[in-house]
Amino acid sequence: MINHREDAQTEFKRDWTDGAKRSAVAFANSDGGTIYLGIEDDGTIVGVPNPDESMRRATQAISDGIKPDPMSFVSVDTETASGHSIVVVHIQRGTNRPYYLADKGIRPAGVYIRSGAASIPASESAIVDMIRTTAGGSFEDALSLDQNLTFTFVQRVFADNDLAFTPSSQRTLGMVNPNETYTNLAWLLSDQCTSSIKAAVFADAGKETFLNRQEFSGSLLAQLDQLTEFINRHNAIRSRTGSDMRRIDTYDYSPTVLREVVLNMIVHRDYGLSGPALVSIFDDHMEFLNLGGLPGNFTRDDMMNGISSQRNPKLVNVFYRLKLVEAYGTGIRRIISDYRGDSRQPQFDISDHSFKVVLPRHTTDDDMDSAASSAESSLPNRSPSITNTGRNTQEGGNLLLNERQRLILDYAIQHGSVTRRQAQQIIGMSPAMASSIIRELVGAGMLTRKGQGPATTYLPM
Repeated sequence: MINHREDAQTEFKRDWTDGAKRSAVAFANSDGGTIYLGIEDDGTIVGVPNPDESMRRATQAISDGIKPDPMSFVSVDTETASGHSIVVVHIQRGTNRPYYLADKGIRPAGVYIRSGAASIPASESAIVDMIRTTAGGSFEDALSLDQNLTFTFVQRVFADNDLAFTPSSQRTLGMVNPNETYTNLAWLLSDQCTSSIKAAVFADAGKETFLNRQEFSGSLLAQLDQLTEFINRHNAIRSRTGSDMRRIDTYDYSPTVLREVVLNMIVHRDYGLSGPALVSIFDDHMEFLNLGGLPGNFTRDDMMNGISSQRNPKLVNVFYRLKLVEAYGTGIRRIISDYRGDSRQPQFDISDHSFKVVLPRHTTDDDMDSAASSAESSLPNRSPSITNTGRNTQEGGNLLLNERQRLILDYAIQHGSVTRRQAQQIIGMSPAMASSIIRELVGAGMLTRKGQGPATTYLPM
């Protein structure tokens, strides 16, 4: 029995049109409905001249023009009413909402819902709600609003680690869902990621005067390298003479601890919350403010005891495969251990929606007499690029390298050469960062390149 009035679940069309396709999207996103082809808007039954052709057009338009594929929720049949042949397209509410017009994308122009007898564009908040409901609360599993993603940086990092970055591996990682659409995990790793980190150096505790500031966006792997480099530029080295008259260089902040905090910021952040994560650098401490409190029923005591809880397990898995994080929770205890014996200890301030780590500058026995190294120094008669990843000082005509540069150079001297992969393992950083430090050492005249491609090695000068 045909209802001769359009309503929330009934749509009349003389034949298949783009308007009918929008209604199909709306029904799939709402409570389902039926499109009758061969009936005028006022309910007059006129029939379709070629039912088979109308059925073909409707089926093809829905199958090819709507994503994710809704055909398992669609049936197309013919009926006879008042002596006329009509086509009946029945659409059930789908389980992979939001459904959208393939040529418009996941935005109001492509996502429709039913409002009374009309199919209207969904608001951005309605789209986000559908995504969250479908994903079951998991941000990284949810459908990415941006489906035009590129992975230039990630592809390079995977290649440097001899890991495949193919459509199959992307599905395995969780970057692509069973409907062959990108998830938020893919968006976080893509060049288009807009979840950013803001870093600033302040002249005063009141944060009134900036000495330097920068915002990092794009692939989270790129943000890791860029933020690490920014922080290391402001991690001064203090030098003192030991009892054996040898110079002892000490960082204001352990590079290992800084790396641990930055990695935790990136992999444990609640990316469902809007706004940037913040890094604030002061004369005597650094603050790292991240979005998202402790996940689920995880407690502060659990965290302090070294128990690990992952808000973004698939993102953690990507970083684990790249050897950037460990599979178990030692980060907090490593930070606390680094400050054992210091007069000032790290702080962990936790709220429902934020997590802040405060790292005080390390104190030394002659802290009152030592001054932190000032602005980045250039090497005499050498390329100034050596200062790109850490602060260096000049003392008695001898070059003082930062810790990572020194580790790589010492290895090359002891073993006669060093490769990019060996450098990466030595400093525990990404391939891009290892390559950057090697370039600095080459530019400073401390290493020389030999060979090409995978066979490239670097020899000490």
